[in-house]
Amino acid sequence: MGIAVEIAVQDLAGVRVALAEGADRVELCSALGMGGLTPSAALISAAVAEARAQGRDRFVQVLVRPRGGGFLYDADELALTLGDVRFAREAGAAGVVVGALTEDGGVDTEALERIVAEAGPLQVTFHRALDAVEHPLDAAGVLVQLGVTRVLSSGGAARSIDGIHLLRALSERFSGQLEVMAGGGVRVVDIRALARAGVDAVHLSARDTVRGTPSGPGGGDAAYDITDPATVRAALSAASLIR
Repeated sequence: MGIAVEIAVQDLAGVRVALAEGADRVELCSALGMGGLTPSAALISAAVAEARAQGRDRFVQVLVRPRGGGFLYDADELALTLGDVRFAREAGAAGVVVGALTEDGGVDTEALERIVAEAGPLQVTFHRALDAVEHPLDAAGVLVQLGVTRVLSSGGAARSIDGIHLLRALSERFSGQLEVMAGGGVRVVDIRALARAGVDAVHLSARDTVRGTPSGPGGGDAAYDITDPATVRAALSAASLIR
């Protein structure tokens, strides 16, 4: 039995690549260079329509993150988050990817309760904010109690393969209660070891960089990211191996 593969994508072209190569789902976002931010409403709607046209109603997971930086949000930022979760639900997304912490670095249970309630029937993934908490196993237990579907984690390391011991511990402790998805610097060559550690899924961007037309002094770098079909294909092949 293989494990699921989630591809982080930033545009409709990336959604199409992930669909064509047979990925299990996408995390739709913008600004991956900042760790990911909430994508535009138009992109969410277009991605859902593209997936539905191919019979993949459960394909699009929407990252909802109002800004870069840490995961301590004020009332205005939480209100924006709830509004974006509501839009994702009404647009037909399969799930949302969120995270909120308290000043002392724990899970913001009040914020998460409101987010889960707003998400309603959608899957809820708690993202790599888990890697910023002091006691991740305890935090994961809180997520189970709040009704979170899955957690995305690198095991507290810069790269998931280096956090494999925590990922294994999460998988063993919460098997059947919380899906554990390894994400953060995942390479195709790491996937077999991560699968053997017991994770339910891997998450990677499968990015390549191409040069665009000159953007002028106010347009930033002319280079931009694309989703590489060959990397997605290789990841899926590695993930299909028996644990």
